[in-house]
Amino acid sequence: MSRAAHACLVIALVTAAPVWSQEGTAGVSSANTGVMQVPAPVSGGAYPMALGGEARSNYLHAGLGFNTAYDDNIIPGTGSSPISDVSYTVSPLISLDQTTSRLHQTLIYRPGFTLYQHNSDLNQFDQQLAFDLQYRLSPHVTASLADTLQKSSTAFNQLTPLSGGAISGSLQSPVLPVVAPFANQLSNSANVALSYQFSSNSMIGASELSAILRYLNPSQAPGLADSTTGAAEAFYSHRLSEAQYFGVAYQYSAIDSTFPDTQSTVQNGTDSNTITQTVLFFYSLNLTSNLSISLSSGPEYFNVSQSPFHSTHSWTPAAMASMGWQNPRTSIAASYSHIVSGGGGLQGAFNSNSAGLSFRRQLTRTWTIDAMARYSITANVSEVLSHSSPGGKSLYGTLSVQHPLSDRLKIECGYMRISQTYANIAAVSNTPNANREFMTISYQLTMPVGR
Repeated sequence: MSRAAHACLVIALVTAAPVWSQEGTAGVSSANTGVMQVPAPVSGGAYPMALGGEARSNYLHAGLGFNTAYDDNIIPGTGSSPISDVSYTVSPLISLDQTTSRLHQTLIYRPGFTLYQHNSDLNQFDQQLAFDLQYRLSPHVTASLADTLQKSSTAFNQLTPLSGGAISGSLQSPVLPVVAPFANQLSNSANVALSYQFSSNSMIGASELSAILRYLNPSQAPGLADSTTGAAEAFYSHRLSEAQYFGVAYQYSAIDSTFPDTQSTVQNGTDSNTITQTVLFFYSLNLTSNLSISLSSGPEYFNVSQSPFHSTHSWTPAAMASMGWQNPRTSIAASYSHIVSGGGGLQGAFNSNSAGLSFRRQLTRTWTIDAMARYSITANVSEVLSHSSPGGKSLYGTLSVQHPLSDRLKIECGYMRISQTYANIAAVSNTPNANREFMTISYQLTMPVGR
């Protein structure tokens, strides 16, 4: 199915939604008229990590942060010995979280100015913007739109993946298998979705995802490929009980990976295209109001073509398990997935096994601890293609503590680490480990809105 066909599917659902909502409402059984949730395997969203006192809506936040960090490997891939330096970052912040009876929207904008003490050629101005809107068109039809744009010189300062604890239950949520810690890069991910509850216990939905990854200075990311991703999904979900959901989803993705022109002469093949089609059966269980578990599994078909090699196609199982748990003082989210995918800096198609864990705990009234870890292992689906991109392993994580100095002033100290094994990617093969110790002082004003 082409990308145009998937776009038409979403548009058709949007156009028909008002009619469906009028017809479906009359047939709703009086036994159960509650609004259904969109289960984690098809929602595309992340499990919430905010603690009880932090989950505030209808507020505008404005602030300023100052960060200083020591990095022991700021220019990986340039030699056999790592180069260390101290950096200073000033980052203004503005964010909005607003909720009405039909609308929930969040907006985060955070530019950043980073200066290095001894390597001024790495000084950079960063831009980060994230937007998420959910709008209830009728009592049974909900539309959502989300976009995340990041132009950054270091993965350590991005909203994701290292500085946030976002854990999703969806196989189509992108996870970078390879992290270029200090490469100037641009990424954008946009998602539009629509769900329609056409009876008391049944729901359908569709979504479309578009994402890009660009390494703006190829000399900082030798061996890593730019990528463009287009994906679409359609699902049916049935509520077995108030706590149980079962359904099926069809997912399609097309990923194009290209080495920059400056690298094409040293790469064995410069372009690849990976197409996957997956049928997933999923089950979600809300054991309590604070604990949710989701499982999904099904067959996945992939076709990968990479010049000058012959295309490779086959069937393989895809699976994912995820969970989220919250109480007023603790939040935990975890996931594991097994899929065939591409992009994320790699060229070709790869069997990917990924696991993630996020933990947030309020130790005392004024002390909070955060921990996050992700692990991924990839292997090329074809022995022929493995001569250029055999795959590898990545492990990265963060541990930090936060303490408010006053109502508006907060300090955070922490440690981050990246460890990667990709023998054929010069950006990480020579000195694969990067460590950062950091301290951040932030000042924030909070103002109510929409009241």
